[in-house]
Amino acid sequence: METYKGLAASEGIGIGDVFLIPPPAPRIIPQYTIQETDIDSEWRRLRSAVEQVYQRLKEQSKTADAQYAAILETYMVMLMDEEFLSQVKNHLAKTLQNIENVLHKKANEMAGVLRGAGDEYLAERARDITDVFSQVVDELLGYKPFDYDLVPEEKVVVATSVSPADAVALFKKKLKGLVASEGGVSSHLAILARNHRLPTVLGIKSITDKLETGQQVIVDGTQGLVISQPDEKTLRKYHKSVVATQKEEKSLSKLKGKAAATADGVTFTLLANIGSPEEAQLALDEGAEGIGLFRTEFLFMGAVQDARKSGSSSVHSVSELAQLEAYQQVLRTMGERPVIIRTLDSGGDKLVKDAGFSHEPEQNPLLGSRAIRLTLAHKTMFKRQLRALYRAGVCGNLKIMIPLVTHLSQVEETLAIIAEVKAELESEGVPFNPDVPVGIMVETAASAVSADIFARKVDFFSIGTNDLTQYVLGIDRENPSVADLYDEKNVAVLRLIKYTVDSANQAGIPVSVCGEMAGSPDRALLLAGLGVRTLSMSPVRIGAIKKALKSHTIKELEEMTVHCLSGDFAVSQGKG
Repeated sequence: METYKGLAASEGIGIGDVFLIPPPAPRIIPQYTIQETDIDSEWRRLRSAVEQVYQRLKEQSKTADAQYAAILETYMVMLMDEEFLSQVKNHLAKTLQNIENVLHKKANEMAGVLRGAGDEYLAERARDITDVFSQVVDELLGYKPFDYDLVPEEKVVVATSVSPADAVALFKKKLKGLVASEGGVSSHLAILARNHRLPTVLGIKSITDKLETGQQVIVDGTQGLVISQPDEKTLRKYHKSVVATQKEEKSLSKLKGKAAATADGVTFTLLANIGSPEEAQLALDEGAEGIGLFRTEFLFMGAVQDARKSGSSSVHSVSELAQLEAYQQVLRTMGERPVIIRTLDSGGDKLVKDAGFSHEPEQNPLLGSRAIRLTLAHKTMFKRQLRALYRAGVCGNLKIMIPLVTHLSQVEETLAIIAEVKAELESEGVPFNPDVPVGIMVETAASAVSADIFARKVDFFSIGTNDLTQYVLGIDRENPSVADLYDEKNVAVLRLIKYTVDSANQAGIPVSVCGEMAGSPDRALLLAGLGVRTLSMSPVRIGAIKKALKSHTIKELEEMTVHCLSGDFAVSQGKG
């Protein structure tokens, strides 16, 4: 019996026999010099290959569910990014290298920019870039990948990596589990696996060298463990867990449609965090009462530009119209429920393709030009997003949130830009909602310690516990050498959360938590004891949080947090 530790990408227990997806054959990308007279023919080869991949993805999207169709649309948008293709063409003419080699280099260069951003979400989008353009390289080389239709049903699939396109074929196979060497918890693969409730563990290096087809394995997607050739004692333990999990899921399903409340009737509002318009429907299906965090970064990662519809390639930013349509889709899906949309929270990288945008690398992107610092430095881009948001505001219950605020002047400057946007829209006769609330994401020590001051200027707070913990403790949560020191229950973090909540209450403005803390039952109980009454989380966590809350009275939770605020970390896990 061997146990391997990876990333818990999708909760649940899967027990079954391995089907090993053979590692892809080494793909050698040729490198050779071409003549200037060959440039046009090489370019035509590329456009033909791009079109082939585009049409293949388009056909797949016709029979895909909404979540998967959205991912395929993202891939298709990346393929048709005329600015990127223009860079490839220029590099082709400059280097006189064959097109396969040029495309491979430029795609890896773009992906490297995202990986260097210091942001997990953007790092996973780098995988999307390499995946989709690898398909184009394969098309150019005539390379035929593994046929996933050959995978038998009810197996545990083990692979080096699985693209979202391949995942759809796999999910039709009634798999027991999924294990891969590559991928993270924010990857499209992980999102799809969670939506299909497929136990999944990712990030186990060289796992395809350690397991063989036919071996019995346990996939513990909750703990991030893969156990090969388990002994009878371990099997009995996990079979009991499977039964308990099935019972738990049945119990949680009964809570759908019911209010979230403690045992003594104190009610809570449970919202959902989403990263694309299509996820809004999943949030509704899971019982979310609104959207507490809509990340808009996906729009700025090669999204359709104004130029694409007009046939021009001169515009270098995601259009106001494209943003407007995305925001409207979420608002219309949610109806009267609140939708908090966060302005661009790009992480110190060179992601947004705006004229004059700096491409200088930063030594420490997490402490550099990111989030509100970035958008205030590129006001044309910022105004474009704000225009789209205020125009979308007529479609629903919109709130706008500013990320990574550290100075009051950042709020004041943003409000001044908003005033300009409103004046422009009014003068143009464009319908918009002038009364959209504007709040901030409290995710730095600066904003938390000064919460009483910020509360006088903004309409609401949303506490981002992920970055707050990271910045307060000075710990990179993605760095495995110090990840064990990352603790949201640290007394310094809890005291800042408490002060922020108290400041919001004294000012009479709403406060919520949208970080990972809100989706963890034991930590959500802590937040409830600290006075938080609105929690926003991954949609699939809503049922578990409802159950945790109804197992306690508010007095019990408040007493628990008193101990934690004094440094006593004996946190209750809940009753029953």
